[in-house]
Amino acid sequence: MSGDYEQTKLRVCQSEGAYATMRPLASSWEQRKFSDIADVCSGKDYKHLKEGPIPVYGTGGFMTSVDEALSYDRDAVGIGRKGTIDKPYLLKAPFWTVDTLFYAIPKEDMDLEFVHCSFLNVDWKSKDESTGLPSLSKEAINETIALVPSFNEQSRLGEFFNNLDSLITLHQREPPHMMKEGKNANQYQRRISFL
Repeated sequence: MSGDYEQTKLRVCQSEGAYATMRPLASSWEQRKFSDIADVCSGKDYKHLKEGPIPVYGTGGFMTSVDEALSYDRDAVGIGRKGTIDKPYLLKAPFWTVDTLFYAIPKEDMDLEFVHCSFLNVDWKSKDESTGLPSLSKEAINETIALVPSFNEQSRLGEFFNNLDSLITLHQREPPHMMKEGKNANQYQRRISFL
């Protein structure tokens, strides 16, 4: 996923407009530690594995492909343990992560897109535990507080971001004038009206 998209998503997550939309619902949101919303797991070295179809991710994104996965069927949020600790991104199963990248699998009552947005809203650099290369611990992640609504509200927010993802993908494929006039016009208009 591109860095430009992640920055856009972060701005939307943090924007006054997004919070203004959610503010009437926010009174029922509760404070929870990240340990209550996701299981933070450690990545591992992959060099003993054979080449295969499973993507391997590090703090900078995709690295290579191997024949085994750390998660075969659960999507997660990847967040750096060393180096780039402030750029969490989505990991679609199956995947493997190296030992410098944690992967956080949402708990059963948590929406993946909402958890991702929660990760994007934290100033992880302020939790840096090193004097050299930026470093983040599981404990620092688990003790961080997030505001969490009901699962239905999380899902609505997740749907909003999925539609945003699709709209951005459409914009990247064809120039806007072609989307408004061409074969994707109806799809484009539906997504615009949702946003």
